[in-house]
Amino acid sequence: MTEQTHTRTASSRPAAASEAIEDYAKAIFTLARRGGAPVATSALAERLDVSPSSVTAMLKRLDELGLASYVPYRGATLTPAGERVALEVIRHHRLIEAFLSEALDMPWDRVHEEAEVLEHYISEDLERLIAERLGNPRFDPHGDPIPTAELRLGADPTTSLAALEPGKSARFARISDSDPEVLRYLARLGITPGVTIRVRRIEPFGGPVMVAVGRRRHALGAELAEKMRVVAEEAG
Repeated sequence: MTEQTHTRTASSRPAAASEAIEDYAKAIFTLARRGGAPVATSALAERLDVSPSSVTAMLKRLDELGLASYVPYRGATLTPAGERVALEVIRHHRLIEAFLSEALDMPWDRVHEEAEVLEHYISEDLERLIAERLGNPRFDPHGDPIPTAELRLGADPTTSLAALEPGKSARFARISDSDPEVLRYLARLGITPGVTIRVRRIEPFGGPVMVAVGRRRHALGAELAEKMRVVAEEAG
């Protein structure tokens, strides 16, 4: 998905954008960036932990509201209006996470759950004040980019840690904030956004990825390494 540019007004969020609609728009946007559009009903059901029939009903509603284009058995694609809803709530979520982490010293494994609730309720004025208070941050505590005030979000420059070749180094960019246990585990290993990770070797047949973080050596499970997003360092 290419970079989106939108102009916001005080009434930029549709009146019909309930919590459920915002959650669906955010989920469709996120899954589309990862795997392309249209987004399948089954993928949304798994991500939102709801039944496929509930997803189908909501996608029909989003289509009626002009927030998504839904084709049965093919999936859903957000319209420009739907993308605005998604980017708005994503901006709220990630700014709240940044505020809780930086201003209140809340650990990075706890901010996601709080932001999931608060993202639906902050006003545009409060959003602006939080952004100004934090110096208009570009990333949240987990390394996810924060959409700008104009709701711009660029292409993803990262790759999976599991895709690096042995001997290559990369800067750890982010990992999903949805699993606090994973975040706590990585923190114990000294792996946080901005840290350089060097791949020493990759064991065959789905074995662990052996990495170096400074002087420390770790064996990361293949599934975890696949989820970790990094920015490869240029050779030289």
